[in-house]
Amino acid sequence: MDAAFALIAGHANYWLVVILMMIGLYVAIARGNLVKKIVGLNLFQTSVFMLYISMGKVEGGTAPILTGLPATVYSNPLPHVLILTAIVVGISTTALALALVVRIREAYGTIEEDEILEIERDVGSKS
Repeated sequence: MDAAFALIAGHANYWLVVILMMIGLYVAIARGNLVKKIVGLNLFQTSVFMLYISMGKVEGGTAPILTGLPATVYSNPLPHVLILTAIVVGISTTALALALVVRIREAYGTIEEDEILEIERDVGSKS
């Protein structure tokens, strides 16, 4: 029992990543509101960021600054640098998605997916 608990507790960050990922995926798929879908995708994206950042940390590792000491363990800085770029791209795509939602609201008068599909069906059946 102690070994199983230690295994689960030792990987708590990965469990948190999986839980956040599943919540984000559920919100993105199950909700009809376009803004809620964007929030779900952002939550999913944040969980991926957390996964990469937690993989870049080495236990007992220090910042990768060469000190000349032998047998020094360094943490990998590459995942952190990549995540900085991914955060900028994520903010940009979120801003674009929200701008599209504003335009959809102007065109259809709603941001609910099922209402937009119903309006499209009605327009298609009239022509």
